[in-house]
Amino acid sequence: MISNEIAQRRRVFTTMIKVKPLLRKSRFILGVSLALGAFPLQALAVPSFAQQTGQPCSACHVGAFGPQLKPYGRDFKLYGYQSSDGKSKVPPIAMTVQTSVTHTNADQNPPPAPNFGPNDNFAVDQVSLYYAGKAPQGFGAFAQFTYDGVARSFHIDNVDIRKAKDTTLFGRDSVIGLDFNNSPTVEDVWNTTPAWGFPYNSSPLSTGGPPTAQIEGALGQQVVGAGVYALWDDTLYGMVTAYSPLERQFAGRLGVGTGVTSDRYVGPIPYWRLALLHDFGPQQTLQVGTYGLKAKSYPGGVTTAGLNSFTDIAVDGTYQYIGSEKYVWSAHGTYVHETQDLAASAQLQPGSRARTELGSARADLSYSYDNTWTPSVQVFKVDQQTDPNLTTPQGRSSGYVAELAYVPFGKPNSPLYWVNARAAIQYIAYREFNGDRAKASDNNTLYLSFWVALAPFGAMVHR
Repeated sequence: MISNEIAQRRRVFTTMIKVKPLLRKSRFILGVSLALGAFPLQALAVPSFAQQTGQPCSACHVGAFGPQLKPYGRDFKLYGYQSSDGKSKVPPIAMTVQTSVTHTNADQNPPPAPNFGPNDNFAVDQVSLYYAGKAPQGFGAFAQFTYDGVARSFHIDNVDIRKAKDTTLFGRDSVIGLDFNNSPTVEDVWNTTPAWGFPYNSSPLSTGGPPTAQIEGALGQQVVGAGVYALWDDTLYGMVTAYSPLERQFAGRLGVGTGVTSDRYVGPIPYWRLALLHDFGPQQTLQVGTYGLKAKSYPGGVTTAGLNSFTDIAVDGTYQYIGSEKYVWSAHGTYVHETQDLAASAQLQPGSRARTELGSARADLSYSYDNTWTPSVQVFKVDQQTDPNLTTPQGRSSGYVAELAYVPFGKPNSPLYWVNARAAIQYIAYREFNGDRAKASDNNTLYLSFWVALAPFGAMVHR
């Protein structure tokens, strides 16, 4: 029965996981801090987790590939990637290769990237190497180093390093933990925040998209952060993280440097997260919450005009229904509101707005059948106040995303637990694009993608 299965998965984390006390040597914390600038991550399940736990990808992920998490997957991350059956003695290393074909309704002139044509582009989107699993001193990591096949460059991607322990708070069972990462919201365990939200991958060769808030990826890999989190009584989750911008020269060495005329962030950058959780029996879960950050930057890297300030406040919700191992319904929604204090930019661009706002709303629904076929649909709308003095198009963008994903492996009956693959067809349609209705459909994008993931040492683990 599904109820017994889910209950058993939750009990795994009170019997299999033995997290050491949070006391640690100062030199190890220094090593963790440096690792934030030397390791990365991405939005999918990697077979090294299956290698470590002995569980198929479908145990943690909706659709057997990720990044949509089931209850077991959320627990696995909350407890610091520690769950294990004890049989793997080899490093938790994984590799992925992603290829794609992109077609836009109208040709792009100039082409979307050097070495590509105006339309119908095939690309090796990325080749990635992961460290994903247990780390020394009771820590766990999910880290990724990527070769970008479009930009033709290597870079550090996202990173999440954490350590957790069971405790009792106010007489209730709780989990507390430390987290180190380099991209706000990557530490989250729900698929509503920007780092893990649908669509889980999209074309690097499309026409781009509408404006985004700072919390929706602008700070990714440009910062390092340390935070604490707690889950109380399986009901209340909270987290706070303080981020500091990477020094530009060091960021450049990691492949994530920005130009001298790009915005220059200053720290600290606080991030917060609060969520209420409720299980309607073993089959249904509900989460409602809020998250946000406050960032400041020198526009264009110019320090003489003062700082711009960005305040992001978001609300989100998740509903998941696990009817059986044959089907799973998931619904996610989030709304981000950003207040932009652009006093510094107004001094550098006389006549431009000194204050503006951006609102971004997204809602998606997915249905996964037999951990193999997963159709998903999303509606979205982004509003930003227009400013004729700025060269970047602004205004309203709205539309929908439809996707069908197929995952042949990652299930209990799959021949090799350390290999997985995902094929998907995705279509993005715009009703409005940066305030333009007449030519919005020119930006519609058909995206075919194929992912292969493997744990190269997985064949050495015998079960």
